[in-house]
Formats: sequence, structure tokens, C-alpha cells
Amino acid sequence: MTKAKYKSPVGIYMMAAYAYYVDAEPILQDHEFDELAVYLLENYDKYKTHPHCPTEDDLRAGTYLGEYPTIVQGALMIYRDRP
Repeated sequence: MTKAKYKSPVGIYMMAAYAYYVDAEPILQDHEFDELAVYLLENYDKYKTHPHCPTEDDLRAGTYLGEYPTIVQGALMIYRDRP
């Protein structure tokens, strides 16, 4: 996965996790989500200061087990409504 694929990899990861685990309406295919988790893990030093960055354990497991910030829900709604 190239870094240019997503402007905000942490945001996409969180939205994709919410869409899959909470809404049961995925926005990424499983392999895309897994690739994103690997990318974030390999570049963790760059993203770990993001206020909503998943833990390394979450990324290794390819999941998110924390509470979702409300911004994730709002961003997902906007993402789904885009043309």
C-alpha cells in the first residue's frame, strides 16, 4: 500500500473498523483493511501521536477494540454520502 492511497490512514482505519464492527456495513474489503493495518503498523512512529490512532496490538490483530470517538461516526456518514 502506498502512503498516497489514503490522505488520513488513521481516520480511514477507524471509519472502516466502525463500519465493519458496529454498522456491519464495511467500506473496505477485508484485504484492504488488513493492508491498511500493516501499513499503519510499519509506520507506527509516524502515526502514534494521532489522537485516535489504534494501538499496536489492535493493528497486529487487524481490529479495534476501543471506544469510537463521535468524529468517526460523523466522518463515516460524510464518507458514505460522497459522490
